[in-house]
Amino acid sequence: MESAAVRLEMRQAVRRLPALASRGALTAMLAAALVAAGPPWGHGASVFGQQARIGFDAPPEWIAEDVSSPMRVAQFTLPRTEGDIEDAELTVFYFGGGGGTVEANLERWTNQMLQPDGGRSADVATTTSFAVGALTITLLDVPGTYAAEVRPGSGMRYYKPGFRLKAAVVETPVGPYFFKLTGPEQTVRTWESGFSTLLESVRLE
Repeated sequence: MESAAVRLEMRQAVRRLPALASRGALTAMLAAALVAAGPPWGHGASVFGQQARIGFDAPPEWIAEDVSSPMRVAQFTLPRTEGDIEDAELTVFYFGGGGGTVEANLERWTNQMLQPDGGRSADVATTTSFAVGALTITLLDVPGTYAAEVRPGSGMRYYKPGFRLKAAVVETPVGPYFFKLTGPEQTVRTWESGFSTLLESVRLE
């Protein structure tokens, strides 16, 4: 929630628009107001899509990061468990109402994991569906070696053995939101109850 001081600063910025010498001055002024407001994430969070806004409650231990693309509407670092070599990451995507069917996304995510014995990831993946209010959530859980493309279409892939992928599609009246959690097996296990609690808190605002 913005403080009264931040709202006043932003109103004053708008009143001074005609007097600004350049777009750079406007950018700096608005950035200062946002910094004063503080980060939008904490125990609770609001996510803005092109047509929708959802909220959810993120564990306070998770570290909110700046999103790295317009399609990413939220991004968190989940601190690693002792013994793991890296942190886990949760990213929330919204594609303006698109992004494909639930089934297509479950298949795509499943194929981002390889199995040490050469078997099919679909054979070890688990999928559950549940409702939170009027929203339907489908959750996927796949262990294995993380082998998603580093960037879409790049052809370069990660190769991270001992990982786990948990991902969810949240169906809303204006299209799906996608939650993707990846990280070392033990770190993901450590935070899976927090992820479940987050999904159970999802709501339209």
